[in-house]
Amino acid sequence: MAYFCQNVLKIAASSIAGHGNSARFAAYRLSSTAVPSYQHIIVEKQGAKTNVGVITLNRPKALNALCDALMREVSTALDELEKDKDVGAVVITGSEKAFAAGADIKEMVSNTFSQVYGGNFLNHWNRVSTCKKPVIAAVNGYALGGGCELAMMCDIILAGENAKFGQPEIAIGTIPGAGGTQRLIRSVGKSKAMEMCLTGLPITAQEAEKLGLVSRVLPPKELVAEAIKMGEKIASHSKLIVAMCKESVNQAYETTLQEGLLFEKRTFHTTFATADRKEGMTAFAEKRPPNFTDS
Repeated sequence: MAYFCQNVLKIAASSIAGHGNSARFAAYRLSSTAVPSYQHIIVEKQGAKTNVGVITLNRPKALNALCDALMREVSTALDELEKDKDVGAVVITGSEKAFAAGADIKEMVSNTFSQVYGGNFLNHWNRVSTCKKPVIAAVNGYALGGGCELAMMCDIILAGENAKFGQPEIAIGTIPGAGGTQRLIRSVGKSKAMEMCLTGLPITAQEAEKLGLVSRVLPPKELVAEAIKMGEKIASHSKLIVAMCKESVNQAYETTLQEGLLFEKRTFHTTFATADRKEGMTAFAEKRPPNFTDS
């Protein structure tokens, strides 16, 4: 949940075009027969083997404000990309001006307590965090409120040098509602999370990297290409084992250390029931590239 700060509202949004496509990447927009048509996002498959799904938030005039319809489209796109056996990783990005400058406050302003509580408002916004395939956020520009929360739902955050992260909901009389108070503290610690949530002030990409909120900071124009390159590297591994590894890492958020260690050990043991574990180790011993079959 989020809002547009006054300075953000004064900035004219730039178009989504030019988000890192180059001759190095074979890319195509998914056909209408493969996925539903979208109004607020662009869905593509990119990479040399077109094995990286790319979801581009596409509300440039609103600085990619997260309206309910957009988030439902993201959920649908993730459903389709999860079913696509060729896709091994997903990238979510926006424009160079804004990843997502917040939730659409105009859409929420007239809501009442009974409406949001009775309808479990924002419940479906969590879909990104439940995706079985790794999701990389490529964040340029503003990632405020809901935009910051969306980025934190992803598994890896890469940030452009111009990125800003913040939870400014306090300034409009509310609090984060899509994970801001919960996920932020796990990344930056209690003190910094309290500062960001209680003052509403954003942090820079460089600060976010130092705090551990983002993995890497890159030049804005190189950001999406690097995210796709990372996605290609992930997609080159066994999709089955990648999913198991992602699940194991995520257990660290949900359990004690001892419970997490046991989960990791049992998941490690489980890999020995897969063909890809045997192929990977055999290929290593034979000094050749593995031929994974995702089984």
